[in-house]
Amino acid sequence: MSSKLVIQQPQPVMDARESDEWGSGICDCCQDVPGCCFAFWCCPCFACKHTKKYGECLCLPLLDGLCGFPAITMSMRVSMRHRYGIKDTMCRDCLYATFCPGCTWCQMSREMKRRQIQIVLVSAKNS
Repeated sequence: MSSKLVIQQPQPVMDARESDEWGSGICDCCQDVPGCCFAFWCCPCFACKHTKKYGECLCLPLLDGLCGFPAITMSMRVSMRHRYGIKDTMCRDCLYATFCPGCTWCQMSREMKRRQIQIVLVSAKNS
């Protein structure tokens, strides 16, 4: 008769203590003037840089230029709202992405900086 010993490690649990609102408004450019200047002068570069930081394909925002509708900007904003638990509407996401994509990318950049979760690695010793 053989016996098996099964050991399960406790899984980390993330407790969200952040607000369910955006950390800054769509036009709060004064909170990050260099970032807003970068987005104003070269929005595609700014969008690609922050899409990469978000964990998506670097060139994904360039697809917005291929169609008349900023689908990538809108979908990134919706994705960020879902990831961070921000309450807003798809109608507002669509309006912001369509009429002010630069401001939308700046707001998402500020939100990523604000909600960045630090990962702490703990090493275990065998004794």
